Amino acid sequence: MAILLGIDPGSRITGYGVIEEVGVHCRYVASGCIRLQEGSLPERLARIFQGINTIIETYHPQSVGIEQVFMARNADSALKLGQARGAAIVAAVNHGLDVSEYSARQVKQAVVGKGGAEKTQVQQMVMAILNLEQVPQADAADALAVALCHSHTRASLIRMAGATGRRNGRLLSR
Repeated sequence: MAILLGIDPGSRITGYGVIEEVGVHCRYVASGCIRLQEGSLPERLARIFQGINTIIETYHPQSVGIEQVFMARNADSALKLGQARGAAIVAAVNHGLDVSEYSARQVKQAVVGKGGAEKTQVQQMVMAILNLEQVPQADAADALAVALCHSHTRASLIRMAGATGRRNGRLLSR
């Protein structure tokens, strides 16, 4: 069993999703958003850093998956997104956690089965995979999708490496 944290970074809203790997299945633990409507960019980055710290201290994940920056039409928005990602990554690394990065296309492919999926499709599949009773808010659903993608990728790497299982969070090899 491993606890994984998925992060969907944003300079206004940063989504987070926490799941637990139980065998080959994933169980929902928590999700939500760090909302950053007011303040200068440095103040918002500090709140992202503090928020991710609090989430890590609350749920004790073993590793983190985060969405990569996509190149938007607006370079200023892309730079702010990159800075938000940086604040989240530094928070995770300060806790000694490994951070894996995934493109939006990889996340959608892992969760929906097609890289060009719409946000509503991602929300519906996250709800179905994690047996949620209601559709999560879009940014939280995206973060849960990142966590699920991270879980699938880790499982694939374990299979390719020939590991036979886990004990106390460590891989057991053949």
